[in-house]
Amino acid sequence: MTYSLNEIDALAKRAARGAGLSWGMSEEAGKALRWLTSFGFSGAGAFADVLDLNTRKSPAQLAPTSLDGIWRAADGVLCPLASGAAISDCAARLQGGETFTLEQVAHPLLVVPFAAWAAVRLSTPVCVAWGDRSVSTDGFSVFPNEASGQMEDGIAPKLTCKCQAPPRGLPKFPAQRGIVSSASWARLTAYAQLTYAPATEASRRLGAGAGEGDND
Repeated sequence: MTYSLNEIDALAKRAARGAGLSWGMSEEAGKALRWLTSFGFSGAGAFADVLDLNTRKSPAQLAPTSLDGIWRAADGVLCPLASGAAISDCAARLQGGETFTLEQVAHPLLVVPFAAWAAVRLSTPVCVAWGDRSVSTDGFSVFPNEASGQMEDGIAPKLTCKCQAPPRGLPKFPAQRGIVSSASWARLTAYAQLTYAPATEASRRLGAGAGEGDND
């Protein structure tokens, strides 16, 4: 089904919060899925898988243990949201010619929006590559080397992120709506519902209408 980008952003943000991510990271995660789906990438299923991963492990296990040399996670698998946020924070190092190299990245496609935001700040295209796939972006358009529906991978043994010259070819531009499968939407909704406070007897009375003290 197609949804407005605002709907996708709001659900993804609440789902991330329901999975235990901080408010700040949840905000970034919502924007990341919004960005991906606006360009036609089918990232919602991968996003839900990453939330599953985050509910099983602590943030310290999934984030890079060091931002020098090769980035690795303490538990072996890097969260793309935590890794992407770190790439965005370290964007100035990319402009100096540095290449970030990450190992064992879960669902690497989810790193791309963060690289796009780095590209906007640097006014320079950034390329994210893993295996035989790559996505170059200036933040406002993308140049994937594969059809967008074929970009999802479970774990990338190695991912690189670096600045590059403006790519050649026809760019993809964002749309006003995004496609999310019913199954992925249901998975995100289940996480989002974890943020709702359970009903109490008092809230049920208030929700049903006037309380016992109503004199009208």
